[in-house]
Amino acid sequence: MASCGNLGGVRTSFTKMQALGNDFVLLDRLGADAPPLPAAAALARLADRHRGVGCDQILVLSPPETPAAEVGYRIFNADGSEVGQCGNGVRCVARYLWERVGMAADGLRIAAPGGVTRVFRAGPGQVRVDMGMPRLEPRDVPFLAASAESGPAGQHRLRLADGTVVTLGVCSMGNPHAVLECSAIEDAPVAHLGPLIETDPAFPERVNVGFVQQLDRHRLRLRVWERGVGETLACGTGACAAMAVLRARDAVEPVVAVGLPGGELLIEWAGAREPLWMSGPAEFVFDGTIDL
Repeated sequence: MASCGNLGGVRTSFTKMQALGNDFVLLDRLGADAPPLPAAAALARLADRHRGVGCDQILVLSPPETPAAEVGYRIFNADGSEVGQCGNGVRCVARYLWERVGMAADGLRIAAPGGVTRVFRAGPGQVRVDMGMPRLEPRDVPFLAASAESGPAGQHRLRLADGTVVTLGVCSMGNPHAVLECSAIEDAPVAHLGPLIETDPAFPERVNVGFVQQLDRHRLRLRVWERGVGETLACGTGACAAMAVLRARDAVEPVVAVGLPGGELLIEWAGAREPLWMSGPAEFVFDGTIDL
């Protein structure tokens, strides 16, 4: 049990977890006597890798606000902004609930602002998640398609603030994604184009930006610039979105392995009107306390 520095406030227990290097601080607010949620500024300090615990996102567990789920959780980026869904995060939440809270494993329903997911054990430390149906209509992202030149098979040409023209697909997995194809993932201009696309006016809620390289019909490689965070080692919803954008135009098979800098996810999608499934690991790192 680690004890971290004083951010000023109530002594709070936390659990550090990670999934393919995408790391999280989990705050358990399931109990009736749980303290209130810290302010956004305190969450950002908690996520700071120099002055706090350090993480890509903060996951806050709470009783569900819908009868469609047994547990609810909220997701906050490292800058304190809130988002609707997190594929790597929900796997960490699932493992925490199974092993620390003692909740039933298969079919457990977990509600985030972006929707309810069902989780299942898929082997030691592995979680399989029903991520629901990908939403590929621009209005569901949201993406202001009128700001871009729309092409075939859901492709859009968008002129960015620096004059660069990019071709991208869009998808919502409970949070917004733009997907750009590239020939070599190592050379993808993630640090340059990522923030430009994230903040482009065509995405009124900002957007996560995936740079995908197709190796063949069964394998993809992916790097993701996450809104409010920057480039991360892995993004579960980003892997789902990349597969969905390519699958929608029959460029990949129904089962695809997506290689990210932090490891590999298995993504399965039969196609329209069917749910998309994601499988991958979730791991505990350490427990600690901190003043929030």
